[in-house]
Amino acid sequence: MGTGISRLVLRLMCAAVAFAIVVQGIGKEEGIVKLNKLTPEEARVIVHKGTEPPFSGRFVLNKETGTYTCKRCESPLFGSASKFDSGSGWPSFDEALPGTVTRVPDADGMRTEIICAACGAHLGHVFAGEGLTNKNMRYCVNDISLKFAPATTSKTETAVFAGGCFWGVEYYMTRVEGVVSTEVGYIGGHEPHPTYEQVCANATGHAEAVSVTFDPDKTSFETLAKLFFEIHDPAQLDGQGPDIGRQYRSAIFPQNQAQQRVAQALIDELKQKGVPVVTQIEVADAFWPAELYHQDYYEKTGKTPYCHRRVQRF
Repeated sequence: MGTGISRLVLRLMCAAVAFAIVVQGIGKEEGIVKLNKLTPEEARVIVHKGTEPPFSGRFVLNKETGTYTCKRCESPLFGSASKFDSGSGWPSFDEALPGTVTRVPDADGMRTEIICAACGAHLGHVFAGEGLTNKNMRYCVNDISLKFAPATTSKTETAVFAGGCFWGVEYYMTRVEGVVSTEVGYIGGHEPHPTYEQVCANATGHAEAVSVTFDPDKTSFETLAKLFFEIHDPAQLDGQGPDIGRQYRSAIFPQNQAQQRVAQALIDELKQKGVPVVTQIEVADAFWPAELYHQDYYEKTGKTPYCHRRVQRF
């Protein structure tokens, strides 16, 4: 009887060890974390070590403060302070968070692959000696391998303005202290997912617009709205400078009643000053981000606005 119990205990111990080995194996491959379900395209890059086309992702020009995490397991990988514009078309960082990224020789025998240390997800490659930043390192990461968690240390608000070519409006908005990020796109139309060509053809009713994310502790909607009225001609109907068409109309899309009151008060003030304002206050419906090549256009090209200039009106 004693021998039988000993054998039973031994079998249970062996089973426990075997289970631990299995769990350890899973942990080694999957980070002992819950893995997100991947789309076929995500799996092609993250699991099968593919590469996405340059300038195809939404994080390439992202300027928000926060943390970039692994798409597969959501482990933190890079802080926004280490992100820089390398011009490569992929999100680039000059430093990874400690212990989060593992380097392995690439199958091509020349490059160094980087993978998530927690789950083994393929991220991209790392390059040294390019001299692009003081750290002299570039972690070139597939956008599709990442998620982004914005910093929660401060509350942000959004304002949406349309006043001619969205390149020029964005140019001036990005220069306001307290503006966290900007995104150009289309709003105020009747077709989902409009393209630039459709909007330019007046086929969708959308206006070229800029969505401005700002810190209300550092700036205000009123400050941004006053700037908006001073960087374009609010008296020009359906156009701005040489850009003519309904898509170039002057409009504000308030995100709440407080913004609507401020916008209307500023319009009334300008009219009292003799400015024949045609700016419309429109319903803030869906905002459709424009194609990537439109984002931060003047910053990328080094040019300056051709149809916007600031004129003091307040």
